[in-house]
Amino acid sequence: MGSTMRKGYFQFKQFGVKHEKSAMKVSTDAVVLGALAGYESSYATIFEVGLGTGVISLMLAQRFPQSKITGVEIDQEAFEEACQNAKESPFKSRLDFLHTSFQEFLLGANEGTVDLLVSNPPYYPDHLKSSDRKRNLALHTDALSFEELVSGANYLLREQGEFWVILPERQMLDLIARSKAYGFQLFAHVILKDRKDKPVLRSICGFSKKERIFFQNEIIIRDNLGEFNSDYASLLKEFLLIF
Repeated sequence: MGSTMRKGYFQFKQFGVKHEKSAMKVSTDAVVLGALAGYESSYATIFEVGLGTGVISLMLAQRFPQSKITGVEIDQEAFEEACQNAKESPFKSRLDFLHTSFQEFLLGANEGTVDLLVSNPPYYPDHLKSSDRKRNLALHTDALSFEELVSGANYLLREQGEFWVILPERQMLDLIARSKAYGFQLFAHVILKDRKDKPVLRSICGFSKKERIFFQNEIIIRDNLGEFNSDYASLLKEFLLIF
């Protein structure tokens, strides 16, 4: 993503992110979801499932200055790093991170209390596991299945709440099907490509039970000369130092 990153640290315009301990480093997936998620201009409560470094919650805190943001992370070291990143940010008073699984959190949570729920969830089946336990937690669906994610979103969200997710295209089709079973409607579908003629890297989708005008878009990271595309730069200009 450019010169804003050095080993173990990524500097944004308004905050920094340490990512030495977390299995999932600051990535294009995370910053694109952080910049895109949300249809409304403000939210009282935002919830992130699977914090990693906390970068998505930090971006949402910058975008929505009136929001209270809660996030859960199952991995101890990633949780500690996310907490440190939050504490050193200008948004620390509005961030509340918990070391627990989404499933455990739901056992004590109140129904219908969240306006916006976001997740960059695990998506690999367990037969592709590596020997790295932390990466397995972050990447594999046996830690959090799509069914558990969608049913949890259904429980936590207010009637007019939104649910935003980033996934590879094939896995997103599965998530869309599961979301429909809970009454969610797909109202936003953005595809991310490295270049115009390349395959889709990721799908970013927004779901809600409230009827909304459907919109779709295509974001291309680089042009034919290898320079950052203007739409990609525009999306991230409030966050990345390179724009």
